[in-house]
Amino acid sequence: MADDTKKTGLDRKLIAIDEPHEVRSWTESLKCSETQLRDAVKAVGNSAEAVREYLGGRR
Repeated sequence: MADDTKKTGLDRKLIAIDEPHEVRSWTESLKCSETQLRDAVKAVGNSAEAVREYLGGRR
């Protein structure tokens, strides 16, 4: 079953990289490309905080 697109809170602490609507939302929020997002998740895991830090250090 697909992730609920209306969920908030804890759902925003993790990045579900296999959910197209989440990838779209996170790339807009983090101002990065899909490739950059996928590379970041691959490098540091799906924690939104860790991905933010990773992307912030690479700019």
